[in-house]
Amino acid sequence: MLTIGVDAHKKLHVAVAVDEAGRIVGQWRGDNCPEGWDAVTTWARELGAARRWGIEGAGSYGQGLARHLVALGEVVYEVNSRLTAHGRRGARQPGKSDALDAAAIARAVLREGDALPRIQPADEAAILDLLVTEREAAQAEATRLRNQVHALLHQLDPHYRRQIPSLITAAGLAALEQYQATSRHPLDQARAAVVRRLGQRLRLAVEQAAELARQIEERAEARFSPLMGVYGVKGLTAGALAGILGQRRFASEAQLAAYAGVAPLEASSAGATRHRLNRGGNRRLNAILYRIALTQARSSPDGRPYVQRRMAEGKTWREAIRALKRYLVRAIWRRWQECRPPQVAPSATVAA
Repeated sequence: MLTIGVDAHKKLHVAVAVDEAGRIVGQWRGDNCPEGWDAVTTWARELGAARRWGIEGAGSYGQGLARHLVALGEVVYEVNSRLTAHGRRGARQPGKSDALDAAAIARAVLREGDALPRIQPADEAAILDLLVTEREAAQAEATRLRNQVHALLHQLDPHYRRQIPSLITAAGLAALEQYQATSRHPLDQARAAVVRRLGQRLRLAVEQAAELARQIEERAEARFSPLMGVYGVKGLTAGALAGILGQRRFASEAQLAAYAGVAPLEASSAGATRHRLNRGGNRRLNAILYRIALTQARSSPDGRPYVQRRMAEGKTWREAIRALKRYLVRAIWRRWQECRPPQVAPSATVAA
């Protein structure tokens, strides 16, 4: 069986195929576009053996190729850049190039196998991930516009909140679109005109974020409602979790914890057992877990006593929250199993 590693970039991809001993048996270089995806697939099939793929950047520049391959029934794993760097440091050939990186990616798949997250076919989870990303962008745009409007209004009138108490409510947004400067100075009149235009854009961004939130909640409740059985997980949070978890296959709860960056890393030496904080992992997923943990620490009948117990053991608040995040992964993992449809075994490979 061959293992193909792909070093994905914005404009091009480099693929290297290795055999079961890690020896390079083929190399391909081409554009990152649908035609290039077809070309690398044809090249892989011409190698004439069962195969599996590893892609670094399967969620970014390599996403198009990953989706293309999965749609064709290929087995595709996501390879973390740290695994690539580790493999490159241990390689006999020094230096760094796209081909060396691709070979290191392939050998990482050889070493890790099914322990790596496996890319899943595009489905409802992929749609949710798209909607969540769009909503986050709309919220960021609304925040930027509010800051800009606030700065302009403060220049026009430091006490503008007497006239417009809020830049969040519907009434406040409507007032922005009708705003008139009290001064007749040309500069103030120009600023007021900008405020009105920004107010229109702000209202559209807020409305878009609200509509996306409605769609996310509807889809999450219809398809991933078991996730909402975890205390602190409502429709929007369930949608965000499903969007991340549904596009990768995790072989175990421990693998999910490592992916989220909540599994401590062993740092033992000289007979002393130690662990250090994991600062890697998917930061978006880690942030979601943090928000759920804060909710549970404040009011959950399970989470609050858990944090109190950890702090009684001598842990700080932050350390207790980190422990709670790992505990949450276990609860989310169990609920996630109820959401997943039956799937083929992760060790399956595709023959030419």
